[in-house]
Amino acid sequence: MDTREIDTRNYTALLKKYIETQDEQALYGAEQISKSFIKKNILPEEFVNLHIQALLEIYPDLHDKIKPSMHFLLEAMISYGLAHQEFQNLREKQLAIKSEILVAARMQKMLLQSKIPETDELDIGVISVPANQMNGDYHHFVKGKDGTISITIADVIGKGIPAALSMSMIKYAMDSFPENIMTTDTVLASINRVVERNVDPSMFITMFYAQYKPDTGKLYYSSAGHEPGFYYSSRLQKFKDIESKGLVLGVNPDASYVQDELNLEKGDIIILLTDGVTECRRDNQFIDRTEVIDVIKKYIHLPSQEAVNHVYRHFERLQNFQLRDDFTLIMIKKQV
Repeated sequence: MDTREIDTRNYTALLKKYIETQDEQALYGAEQISKSFIKKNILPEEFVNLHIQALLEIYPDLHDKIKPSMHFLLEAMISYGLAHQEFQNLREKQLAIKSEILVAARMQKMLLQSKIPETDELDIGVISVPANQMNGDYHHFVKGKDGTISITIADVIGKGIPAALSMSMIKYAMDSFPENIMTTDTVLASINRVVERNVDPSMFITMFYAQYKPDTGKLYYSSAGHEPGFYYSSRLQKFKDIESKGLVLGVNPDASYVQDELNLEKGDIIILLTDGVTECRRDNQFIDRTEVIDVIKKYIHLPSQEAVNHVYRHFERLQNFQLRDDFTLIMIKKQV
């Protein structure tokens, strides 16, 4: 005897028992049959049809008004079954995509990781948190043989996988340059040509690139349309914007950049960030840059890493723990 025929007979018997006795044990039996149907990949409309046939066997003279309603249910379940199957297929594809993105995010984190250089002159703290799984922000440090510290912070105007791929390209382009013998404006001009040739025209990248020279105590820097950072003068106990003109990367292959400089004294601090910091929102309103400075002031006395961690937690709470954009903050404090 066919197993499906056995299931049909069992279901009919259980249904009849439940109708006559309202026995909870019959409901348990129906649950077990349902599980066996799932294993056998029996569709919802087949289950409904089985129920109709069982009712007709139990009550051959089923009221004429009941029969059409059962057939209506069967047709509805056929449509439901098709829609449910499409939903399941879509869900499986989405889970597969999520899994791939998770793997890609882990690879990106590994590829873009940057170790903070050890130096007696500078106390450096960094925090970079993506709004989603993939990070559209990038930061990197390189310590040269002469003690020069190169600092890069960049932001892709865009999100998701394309932004992440662009950052990976930027990282390897930066690694190919002899950074310590190239001026900051030359580095940006070279990166700009790479971006213009290789990145989709709809995407642009902002970047701030700096070099700290321990022999002069100066920070040399250039900007490609990046969010201005802050310079804190310990002697004057004042903050001011770090401004440097330059076109965002990827717009014009012949764009040129300027190199500016700051003379750093003991206790001076450089704050570099992406617009995910300055564009935090409170009740759908962007905060003011002065608020960022006010928060930094609260933690400026702490070691740099502790300070950036506290600042991040402040703005994370401000946004109800839902970042709207990638958040990257770097603090560089001159110690000697």
